[in-house]
Amino acid sequence: MQKDKREMPYHTIGQDLKDRFNGKIVKLSLDGGFTCPNRDGTKGVGGCVFCSPDGSGELSSDIPRQIELLSAKWPGAAGYIAYFQSHTNTYGDISKLKSLYLDALAHPRVVGLAIATRPDCLPPDVLDLLEEINKRTFLWIELGLQTIHERTALACNRGYALSVYDQAVAELQKRGIRVVTHLILGLPGESREDMLSSVRYVTNDKDHVSAIYGIKLHLLNVVKGSPLAETNPDYLPFSSPDDYIDLVCNLLPYIPWEVTIHRLTGDVPRKLLLSPEWSYRKRTILNGIDREMNLRNLKQGCEL
Repeated sequence: MQKDKREMPYHTIGQDLKDRFNGKIVKLSLDGGFTCPNRDGTKGVGGCVFCSPDGSGELSSDIPRQIELLSAKWPGAAGYIAYFQSHTNTYGDISKLKSLYLDALAHPRVVGLAIATRPDCLPPDVLDLLEEINKRTFLWIELGLQTIHERTALACNRGYALSVYDQAVAELQKRGIRVVTHLILGLPGESREDMLSSVRYVTNDKDHVSAIYGIKLHLLNVVKGSPLAETNPDYLPFSSPDDYIDLVCNLLPYIPWEVTIHRLTGDVPRKLLLSPEWSYRKRTILNGIDREMNLRNLKQGCEL
């Protein structure tokens, strides 16, 4: 049985969408056939050290296939968000982008778009297109920041500075476009304080008012085919599920309640996972976070 939203210790995107659309909304993970400037030589080659060969889109396909796969799990879904997930989904010819986005919106059960991209792949013509689409549908843009710390970003081969992220957020918000920021927890060399400072930076301004619509907190996974798997295949970001659960429970109280929580752990096919070997137990980790938040009498934003 689904929990009542008042019992949840954090503000989930699922509940937010249910309230907006008066029913269950399911996200379809799509592969638009994109690449990345950090792979094709424009910014670098090989991609970020944590990224898989599929650009973190192993579970993506097309709309009909995704609906077929998810209809058994969510038979009564009220609608779908078309989520362009694999690689960098604003990195391409503007006519191709417009065609892909509008084709997805043309499906009768698609009620909105989510587009994952890099902050350095939002030129003026793309921003203008996103502004146009934002006026006709429910839209959010996901930015893969991962960390605010430049030393970590350099070690991860991210390929852009924090100031580029700041500018991208400012340009999107100027156009009224929702922003969802990705952070990775457990990057090599980062302390708990480093991770907390990244969370606080992207979700708060001086008045503790959210600067973004949502956040994704990813547990770092070492996956087959990634540069990290080649250099450090046994890297263990957290000693145990309890260690990771404890960290997340210490981060959520510093995120304003208005920020929607899109992810609190990783989601990698088990056949690709190298480390940590327990991270595929997604439901166990999420249940542990819920349990610990309630045991500690914590709620998202309670420390602000």
